[in-house]
Amino acid sequence: MAVAVVTFGSPAHAATNPFTPAQACNNDFGGSWAQASDGHRSIYSGGTKVGDVYLMYNSATGYNCVATLKAVAIGSTTGVAASLRVEGSSWVTDSGNYKYYAAKQRSARDTCVMYEGEVLNGTMWVGNGRYTWGNCG
Repeated sequence: MAVAVVTFGSPAHAATNPFTPAQACNNDFGGSWAQASDGHRSIYSGGTKVGDVYLMYNSATGYNCVATLKAVAIGSTTGVAASLRVEGSSWVTDSGNYKYYAAKQRSARDTCVMYEGEVLNGTMWVGNGRYTWGNCG
């Protein structure tokens, strides 16, 4: 009697983004960045996490930085966006085809901010953020 043995390889591990939000802000703008309170939202498409958006603060300069880190298509140039709105101003956005993240900064000392991140998942943009004023000061 012959017995067929079927073996399956171990499940593929998803790539992990090699950047932290502080590194993304530092790479693009320099300085020392810390995550702001209420400064994180995960971005989901259906039940799949496709990214994370972070609000960072540089206490030395009074600047805020929004960094959107991809959790899908990491290392491939696909759509990702980071948006920031300082109270009294319009939204500003860094949007493009990037391998790992998008980041945008603005001066926001003694001012409230909103933030948003988006990731292109296939053919659909999905996003999340905080759409109420916060981190005032």
